[in-house]
Amino acid sequence: MINELLVNLVDSVLGAGKRTSRGNQAYHCPFCNHYKPKLEINFDTTSPNYQKFACWVCGKKGKKILNLFKHLEVSPEIISQLKPLTKSDSQVEEIVISSLVELPKEFKHFDDSIISRHALNYLKKRNITQNDILKYNIGYCEYGQYAKMIIIPSYDAIGKLNYFTARSFEKDPYIKYRNPEVSRDIIPFELFINWDLPIILCEGPFDAIAIKRNVIPLFGKNLQPSLMKKIVTSKVQKIYIALDNDAMEKALEFCELLINEGKEVYLVELKGKDPSEMGFEHFTKLIQTTSPLTNYKLMEKKLQLI
Repeated sequence: MINELLVNLVDSVLGAGKRTSRGNQAYHCPFCNHYKPKLEINFDTTSPNYQKFACWVCGKKGKKILNLFKHLEVSPEIISQLKPLTKSDSQVEEIVISSLVELPKEFKHFDDSIISRHALNYLKKRNITQNDILKYNIGYCEYGQYAKMIIIPSYDAIGKLNYFTARSFEKDPYIKYRNPEVSRDIIPFELFINWDLPIILCEGPFDAIAIKRNVIPLFGKNLQPSLMKKIVTSKVQKIYIALDNDAMEKALEFCELLINEGKEVYLVELKGKDPSEMGFEHFTKLIQTTSPLTNYKLMEKKLQLI
C-alpha cells in the first residue's frame, strides 16, 4: 500500500516525483543534479524496501527518508510532519485522532466589554471590518492559553474547523502569535476558495483577509503537501504568489514547482509592504500589472539572490 501522505510530503521537498514500479517514485537527485529523475524512493508500506532511497547515478542511498531530509537540511517543521507519517498505520491513526483541532474553550465573540472593545480597536487598525469579522468568524479570548489574543479560525471545504491562528492585541505583547499544536498540513480558508478561478497564495491570515478574493494564507512560509496536491490536481491555471520580501527564496521555489506542473505562475513583488498594509485596492492594482513568470525570468530572479 502506497503511503500517499508521505509521497505528498516528499514531493513538497524534492518536487513532484514520477511513479515507477514496485512502490517506487523517481525524483531529480539533489546531490548530483542529474537532468533525469534518478533518485528512487520506496513508499510501499508492505515492502521490505519501504522508505529506502538510492540514486542510480551518484550512488547516494539510505534506509530512511528522515536521513535523506537531514542530509538536505530541511526545516524542523518538515521533520515534525515526517515523523508521524513514517510510523505504523495504527500509530498514525492515533496521531490523527489526537490532532483534531478545536477552538479554545475561552473563545468568544465580540461584545461591549472593555477587553472586547480593545480587541476591536486592534482589528480596526489592521483594517478588519465588521463584515470580515462575520465572514471569518473572528473572535478573541480574555483568559487562558490565548488570553488577550484575536482568534482567526480556518474552515475546510465543508465548513469544518481545520486550524486557527491567535494574535495578541496588546501593545507590547510578550508573545505575538500562538498556534495550536496540530498539523499545518491543511488547506487554509478552503471554505472560501473557488478552484475554477485563479488563486493567490500569501503568508498570514491578515494578508488573506485584506486580499479578500480566492486567497489562501500559508500560515507561514511553507507550501504544505495537501495544498500542493490540491493545486496540482485542480482546474486552476493561474496562481499568484505574494510572499513577503524576506521569503523571496521560498517564493521562487514555489514558482518553480508550480511552473513544472504546468501552471501559469505570477510572482507578486510586494516592495516592502505586505498585503494587509497595502489594502485591497492597492494590492489588486499590483496583481493586475504583474506578468506571468517565465523560466528565463525565474532564473534571473534566482541569480539576483546569489
